[in-house]
Amino acid sequence: MLRKIRIVAALFFFLAVTLLFLGVGWKFNLWFGWVAKVQFLPALLALNVVVLIGLILLTLVCGRIYCSVICPLGVMQDLFAWLGKKQKKNRYSHSSEKKWLRYPVLALFVVCLIVGFAPVTTMLAPYSSYGRIINSLFRPLYDMLGNVLAARETDSYMFTEVQIWMRSVTTFVVALLSLLVLGFLAWRNGRTYCNTICPVGTILSFFARFSLFRIQFDKDRCRKCSLCEKNCKASAIDFKAGTVDYTRCVTCGNCTAACKFDALHYRLAPSSKKLTKQDGTQPDNSRRAFLTGTAVAISTAAMAEAKIKVDGGLAVIEDKQAPHRVTPITPPGSISARNMQKHCTACQLCVSACPNDVLRPSSDPLRLMQPEMSFERGYCRPECIRCSNVCPTGAIKPITREDKTAIHVGHAVWIEKNCIPVVNNDPCGACARHCPAGAIQMVDYTTADGRHVQVPAIDAERCIGCGKCENLCPSRPFGAIYVEGNLSHHIS
Repeated sequence: MLRKIRIVAALFFFLAVTLLFLGVGWKFNLWFGWVAKVQFLPALLALNVVVLIGLILLTLVCGRIYCSVICPLGVMQDLFAWLGKKQKKNRYSHSSEKKWLRYPVLALFVVCLIVGFAPVTTMLAPYSSYGRIINSLFRPLYDMLGNVLAARETDSYMFTEVQIWMRSVTTFVVALLSLLVLGFLAWRNGRTYCNTICPVGTILSFFARFSLFRIQFDKDRCRKCSLCEKNCKASAIDFKAGTVDYTRCVTCGNCTAACKFDALHYRLAPSSKKLTKQDGTQPDNSRRAFLTGTAVAISTAAMAEAKIKVDGGLAVIEDKQAPHRVTPITPPGSISARNMQKHCTACQLCVSACPNDVLRPSSDPLRLMQPEMSFERGYCRPECIRCSNVCPTGAIKPITREDKTAIHVGHAVWIEKNCIPVVNNDPCGACARHCPAGAIQMVDYTTADGRHVQVPAIDAERCIGCGKCENLCPSRPFGAIYVEGNLSHHIS
């Protein structure tokens, strides 16, 4: 029964999180966006006390059920482990806890959070790793399938070019390697990553040792058949000693389902063993002190730019390229680059939710895979607030449409040498015509060769940094006008 309940609950969370990253629809985000906010690390960085207390209480009552039900990366590993089981049944064996690896990795993770070294924290965060895998590897395929189905519904059976936009080569490579490594480890050895590398798993293991409900042996019924140990993907059961390592047990129920003698039960732990592991050893109090230090470490790296070459549009013209920005542009609601440094885990959920292809992962080594804004494929529409509503960590605060029109995330900059002042004997003026804030006006200007033309004049106080002028500027490959980010956003 435990195993069946766990599978049903795990499939719900797994499918919900996956569909969020696939971007199936904005209404789905409104209904099920909470599944992203109940993930442990995003809740910690967002200082979501209610969720954190709830997850800790869940672990104290049920053990590490979070890892086998709520965490999408854990469920993904279970799927690979299930495929491996099809090849060879009863293939696991007991192994000792790898303390020499678990705790140094957690310490490294905490230090990198404190100093803001993003490459390590984003690579180790389980929820973010799963988000990158879905967004980078499977989202393009989902979009392509949607385009094909849409063409069939409109009876348009002509060949249609389907573009799969790779937002970041670096993120794609990291996601692919993560999938291959995690898939292989899970296929071969089950929960190896969860119990040796994952910082969230290590943190929860401190609480799991005190859980009220645990897998326990009925030694009078046990026949030492070893089926429980051979089906424990966490390698936490020692059938010879009749013990379970609760710091690694993820309460999956595989052992109770495999036992033919009803010798294993998930039940309330005896009160006499409340502070003791089943093997009789006392808990290490120093780990609880270490956890306290972990809980307050919530700093990650800053935002940055990525130079990504993308399609410039339907016309056969030179591709438009991202300009060099001294200051990267952070989304409305992020408040400042400092706030992004403290809270962003590069999970890519905001990138998936962006309907205008404005957000993409950074390739800067110091700000690896954290989202930034650029306008080669679209601009940040004043009425769109999706990224602020889906962010689970507080890196992008929730805002209203009215708020967004008053938030200045950047300011436009004009580059004379790239400007096309006259098109077909008429001033270009695309930037001025389309500016939603009315921050650009065309003024008379005399060029170095004596021509009298009109060029854009920018009112930086009115510019909100939406990027519409940069996106619609016809100059290629670099526009004559681009948006420079503001270190700290201000409200007009």
